[in-house]
Amino acid sequence: MTTILKEVEISGHGLMKNKPCSVKFFPSKSGKIRYFVNGQDPFEADADNVLSTDHCVVLGNKKAKAMLTEHLSAALAFCGIDSIDICMEEMEVPALDGSSKKWVELFKSAGIEKHFFEKKQFYTVREPVYYLNGKTSLVVLPSDELYISYAVNYDHPDLTRKWVAYNPKNQEEIIEARTFGFYKDLKKFQMLGFAQGVNIENTLGLQDEGYTSPLRSENEPIKHKILDLVGDFYLTGVNPLNMKCQILLKEAGHAVYIRVAKMLKDKLIECK
Repeated sequence: MTTILKEVEISGHGLMKNKPCSVKFFPSKSGKIRYFVNGQDPFEADADNVLSTDHCVVLGNKKAKAMLTEHLSAALAFCGIDSIDICMEEMEVPALDGSSKKWVELFKSAGIEKHFFEKKQFYTVREPVYYLNGKTSLVVLPSDELYISYAVNYDHPDLTRKWVAYNPKNQEEIIEARTFGFYKDLKKFQMLGFAQGVNIENTLGLQDEGYTSPLRSENEPIKHKILDLVGDFYLTGVNPLNMKCQILLKEAGHAVYIRVAKMLKDKLIECK
């Protein structure tokens, strides 16, 4: 069990509604990642508690919810934190810079309590798990080590027939990879009431050629898709960075990630 050493807080604006919001984090010995929103009954960071994946991952119960949890979940995975209380007054998690970078920095500033006497446990799948639907696919296979590969074929000159593989050497590039979208679609989404907080600081806009701001690393949008996967797969109750699996993806998003995460909950087994 790993938690933070002291209480920390961070504030910002929501990506969807652009309202001010803040989150407080408290050390916990519960062994769970729990959300407390506006004084309502808490809910756990669990795939079974996902209410929506339409524009972001929304976790919650009948009385409360938390929006845009995926980058926070990914940061918890990268820091190895599996026991923490998350307290919010608004239902949106701050967008910050659109990646997991500032979340990771926040947890490191709080200090991370690791129980070194506990043996790190790894998991694999007892049989292949897969989702296939047209151009979208996600396959999880047993392996001797973690391997993640994401392929895209988007209508953008830099993202045509490209793929990125996760490895420890590019972990920091994945942590800092920002959310993205086609710039031409922004006004449409905003007219529908979404993406009100999008700006060039928290979102990478894809233009006909190039981007609205410089890339932090090569193929940053594809790396962000891997970041989202790490956050969503953490909702299985198992840190995906401790999975000895090959995870092969093509143009999959949150809806597919969560669907497969629910399947994985019954398929993951401890490595002997």
